[in-house]
Amino acid sequence: MSEQSNQPFITQDGSSSLISDKFGEAYHSRYGALEESNHVFIDAGLKHLIDLGKDKINILEIGFGTGLNAILTLLEIKDKPISVSYTGLEAYPISLDEASVLNYSDLLDIDKNTFIQLHECEWGQPQTFENFNFTKHQIEFERFQNSQTFDLVYFDAFAPSVQEHLWEYPFLNQIYQMCSDEAILVTYCAKGSFKRALKQCGFKLESLPGPAKKREMTRAVKCILIKSSGN
Repeated sequence: MSEQSNQPFITQDGSSSLISDKFGEAYHSRYGALEESNHVFIDAGLKHLIDLGKDKINILEIGFGTGLNAILTLLEIKDKPISVSYTGLEAYPISLDEASVLNYSDLLDIDKNTFIQLHECEWGQPQTFENFNFTKHQIEFERFQNSQTFDLVYFDAFAPSVQEHLWEYPFLNQIYQMCSDEAILVTYCAKGSFKRALKQCGFKLESLPGPAKKREMTRAVKCILIKSSGN
């Protein structure tokens, strides 16, 4: 096995995460990787759209990372009349060795190969897992261009303290332009300057309770602009 550069550790809910060697930041909340991903991305994002009646959902993930959000999404729609097209972006992918030590398969009671396949998939090559259509791209987020629009954005980049430009207006507006009308963006971050930048783009904000010991998270909705007829 190759030497690991991103160091694994166990979060307080018993699920694995990694410390990024490049950024010195954890990939997930130390209070619980599984709890955070379920709370922020699945419950406030995917399930919310499903509850609104969406059965075909295009998802863009900013920060594929450990693959936890992707595997939880796959499991959430399993055996349901829901179709998801999932695009995961990652500039600095973890290795297969690093993915293999993560304990998500044990905690979720699934075949480990299902999770590992997400990491083994070739970059830029679509893969189909029944009703879950998955493509990942190794690319810096701001360089990603796509003609497809997205209904749901998992905004899971590293914190503003280490990747500040991703949480500011120029990049957020780039994401806004890729969103379909009434699309949702969900993230663990509730920083004031970030929320002001989202509003500047045209998003309508909802402040929701955060996971574990985090007070807030953010859900943003792309509003449909209706032009006034005027007189």
